[in-house]
Amino acid sequence: MDGVRTKGHAAALGALTAMIRGRAPHALLLVGPAGVGKTTLARDLAAGLLCTADDPTDRPCGSCRACHLVASGGHPDLHDLGPEGPGRQVVIGGPGSRARGIRDLVSELALMPVEAGARVAIIRSAERMNDDAQAALLKTLEEPPPGVTLILCADAEEPLLPTIRSRCSRVRLGPVGTRDVEAILAEHGVADPALAARLARISGGRPGRALAWANQPDALRYRDELTRVLLDLTSARASERLAAVRSAAAGASVLAALDAPQGTAPESTAAPAVSSRGRRRSSAAPPAEGSRSGTVPGGSEVSADAGEGAAGDDEPTDDAILPARTPAAERRSAAAAVVAIWSDVARDLLLSQRGLAASLRDPRLLEEAAGVGARIDEADLVAFIDRVGHAAVLLAANVGPELVLDDLALAWPATRSSAA
Repeated sequence: MDGVRTKGHAAALGALTAMIRGRAPHALLLVGPAGVGKTTLARDLAAGLLCTADDPTDRPCGSCRACHLVASGGHPDLHDLGPEGPGRQVVIGGPGSRARGIRDLVSELALMPVEAGARVAIIRSAERMNDDAQAALLKTLEEPPPGVTLILCADAEEPLLPTIRSRCSRVRLGPVGTRDVEAILAEHGVADPALAARLARISGGRPGRALAWANQPDALRYRDELTRVLLDLTSARASERLAAVRSAAAGASVLAALDAPQGTAPESTAAPAVSSRGRRRSSAAPPAEGSRSGTVPGGSEVSADAGEGAAGDDEPTDDAILPARTPAAERRSAAAAVVAIWSDVARDLLLSQRGLAASLRDPRLLEEAAGVGARIDEADLVAFIDRVGHAAVLLAANVGPELVLDDLALAWPATRSSAA
């Protein structure tokens, strides 16, 4: 098992070992949060099944030609399929289709193996298979070609048809321990010990997400900026909240790089420049003396002392709204990124209230979280955490991202001084 790269999933590795030494199922469903290591585990299993080491207990050996080809992604008997296009779906594909899909994969598996008797197909983000793609895969799951192992990696199994789930063996993956995540970051040489410790926490025990944060420092800076904006909005008026949150989402495209396939990145991933207080620098003239104002991610300026009836007091200004020309999928992705960070902020505030500072997702904000949390009603915060969880479900169900963000902005608990 020297060729195994998966860490922190002892039970899953035990199941993988049994499959390599014995008989692998014809279809396997790996389920767990995004970035937790499903694809890495799938490739470890593929390497073990395709490895040519004489002793099965040594597979994957990590040193034979087959193991090297799997590691480089060039093994002819390893077939990989994932979401493509703006909608990020796994499509049915086939002749005439612009994107490779399930029909193409099925055709490849119908051919004879090139190097070995075993063949492995990995479907990444299998929960993003549309209904046509799932229907096209069903027959192969029912009657797989000899020697074929299908591995489906899914963030959640509910979007998959019951007939798909019932034909797969299942292995569930949970969050990885922080020490294991730190070790993975150290092996990749992408973070010093202090940064690795922080990334292990904010990633929620997901090594893939921790590596993405480490490789996208602009996104990490934007996260810090957005976190401080959300904390400040607990003392802001409704109009300021609406403008600030929409403006934040308009600039959250930098976070799209975290979910981009390895080796790719969005066209523009530059994060806004931030000041020492976590605000985007603005080229606008400074505010009048005696007023307090700032800018939020995305560049919309808000004033904490503007009088009632000021411009933008009733609704967000145009430059604070996610541009209509931005594709819906990108706007939804940006909103989902904001919601995920918002959930972390709310969680940290509640933990701070309950004296569990050691469990904070981002200990660097301990002092600020404690100060804000002490002035927020705990029941309101608990209710908001339920609401932000539902917001993620609404976004996945294609509810308008602007409406979801507006609802959260107005429901975000206010500090007692501002509520009064």
